[in-house]
Order: sequence, then structure tokens, then C-alpha cells
Amino acid sequence: MADIHSYEGTAQSRGGEAGFGDYVALLKPRVMSLVVFTAFVGLYVAPVPVNPFIGFCCILFIALGGGASGALNMWYDADIDRVMTRTAKRPIPAGRLTEGDALGLGLFLSGLAVLMLGLAANWFAAAFLAFTIFFYAVVYTMWLKRSTPQNIVIGGAAGAFPPMIGWACATGGISVESLLMFSLTFFWTPPHFWALALFMKEDYHKAGVPMLTVTHGRPATRKHIFAYTLVLAPFAVALGLTSIGGPLYLAVALVFNALFILGGWRILRRTEEQAQKDSYAVEKSFFRLSLYYLAAHFAALAMQVTIGGWQ
Repeated sequence: MADIHSYEGTAQSRGGEAGFGDYVALLKPRVMSLVVFTAFVGLYVAPVPVNPFIGFCCILFIALGGGASGALNMWYDADIDRVMTRTAKRPIPAGRLTEGDALGLGLFLSGLAVLMLGLAANWFAAAFLAFTIFFYAVVYTMWLKRSTPQNIVIGGAAGAFPPMIGWACATGGISVESLLMFSLTFFWTPPHFWALALFMKEDYHKAGVPMLTVTHGRPATRKHIFAYTLVLAPFAVALGLTSIGGPLYLAVALVFNALFILGGWRILRRTEEQAQKDSYAVEKSFFRLSLYYLAAHFAALAMQVTIGGWQ
């Protein structure tokens, strides 16, 4: 395996001049958008009002922290990104940036985001952000991702922390509501990524990443997807019974969890022959549904708090 820590720092080694968009790509903007949205909802639905400008700054610094995590991930994963079709066009594998560029940007943004969030909100939220960056960059990227098929399960905590950080920015602490927002994202993550892995297995196999589809096969992955849809549903519905829930959120949760469980059941009953015959259409449809699933739940929370809930 290539030494991913070396700095290939000559212009001649690059595939072309880096542009501003390449540095933005290091921050994984699609992942950052999820961080921003869920953190915003966590901040917005918290019972302690926050000055709009302070709130904007909090979300900005949380986003920078999420981007820093992405840059550190791309630094460490440059070797496997080069062999995966899905990631081969990223700035480092394409030769437009080096591992050193990503490491430097990631470390700088990490320090900046944590310091500024502490000054803008409180040091508990800042410490929480620092732990999240550490968890994603070290616990998930450097350890879990390459060592266990449970990488997505445990590592998914990093992506589930942002709404708790948003809540902490407003309240300075943790509550049942923020823990349930965490649980919603945490238990959603495995079926979301495993559905993708079902039709992207060869990428993970080539890169030597022990995704569940590689280590246990697609039939076992299908069972795990369905099981997690069943585990996820109670947490999603329970959130609707808290102080930030209400009839609108509860209706959205019931509908989307019924669809999610049905989608998981359809995946469970599929054979590989059926999946290959229609180019994994059901699996791709479930993956798209998973994107709408999380967005719908958090949007419904924000709308519910806006119009008023059970209280």
C-alpha cells in the first residue's frame, strides 16, 4: 500500500494547477451540507433563543469543522481514493493537490473552527466539535474504516453529532431531545451507506476496505439493512413525543419510517440474480429514499417548532 503520509510537493507531480474549487472539494461540500442542515435544526429547535448573528456564526464554524474533517479524511485516504472509481477524480488522486495540502488545510480549519465556536457560543460546544473532528479523522478514518465491517456503524457517530453540537451552542449541554436527534442520524447511517455499498461493492473490494458487502457478502448486508430500519423507527417516532415534537413531525415520521421499512423489506427479499438483472434498481431507489428520509425528518422538526408542538 502506498505511503499516504508522504508529501508529493512538486508542481511537476501534479496533474494540473489547483483551483479554488479543488480546495472546496477537499471539504466534502455534500457531506458538509448535511452537517450544516442538521446542526442548524439542532440550534433552531433548542429551547434557548440565540441571537441570529451568533447563530449564523455558530453554524459557520460547525461547517468549517465538518470541512476540516473532510480534508483530514482525504489526506489519510488518498491511497484508497486513487483505486476507487467513485473517488478517483478527487483533487488528490487527480494530482491537482497533494496530501500535504489537505493535511495543512484540515489542521488549520480544525483549530480555527473550535476556537471561534468557543468564543461565539460556549466552550462545551467547542469541545464537542473538537471531539467530533477527532472521532471522524482518527477513530473512523484511521482506525475503523480499514479494520472492521462495523466501520460505518460506529463511525456513523461522527455524522450524528452535529445536531447535538447545534443544540449545545444554544443550551450549553445535552438533553433527551438532542440524544434522540443523534440516534435518528446514527441509526440511519448504516442502511444508507450499505445500500450504496450493494451496488458499489467492487470499489470497496479493490480498495481493501472491509465494508460489510466485502466481508460478509450481499445477502448478509441485505439482512442488516432491514434490521436497522426496524431499529431506527422507534427512535425517529419517539422524537415526535418530546418537547420539540408534535403532530406534523409525528405524521412525517410515521410515513417515512413505513416507507423505509418497506424499502428494507424489498431489499431483504431480493436475490443477486434479480438485482443484477435490473442493475440494482431497488437498491438505488432505497438509497435515494434514505436521502429524503433524513432531510424530511429534520425539516419537519424545524417546521413543527415554528408552528408549535404539543405544548
